Amino acid sequence: MSAQKIVHLPTPVEVEQAKVSSRTLSKYADVDRVQLSLRGSNGESDDLVLPGQTLQILLNVLSEMSKGNAISLIPHHQEVSTQEAANLLNVSRPFLVGLLEKGDIPFRKVGAHRRVLLTDVLAYKEETEQMRTQALDELAALSQEEGMGY
Repeated sequence: MSAQKIVHLPTPVEVEQAKVSSRTLSKYADVDRVQLSLRGSNGESDDLVLPGQTLQILLNVLSEMSKGNAISLIPHHQEVSTQEAANLLNVSRPFLVGLLEKGDIPFRKVGAHRRVLLTDVLAYKEETEQMRTQALDELAALSQEEGMGY
């Protein structure tokens, strides 16, 4: 696979196929490897072995496709644009640029454009989610102490 993002919106037929395939493969979700026999509509056939983690990724893809959701596969070393990074964080592009300029997320410039490593965006997202969870836990504990709980 190239270092380019792949996006696919499933068709209604693919949604149904994904539901069936997902149910079948889910029986093997906890194995460390799985052997598959493939037969293509072109008449080709092969046997192959997949690591368990690869099967889990495939199950995640099928699960999203079965819901009719668009799928994006992005290698972790991939650089993303500021708009793509903003979309991943569910913030506006100007807000993201502010985070970059404050040094909250590393970036590099390519000409006039900023590029951000996907791993850095995901690390920032995880860090902020952990801080949010911690703040909510502290707020819940405080309300319990103050007798504000139900």
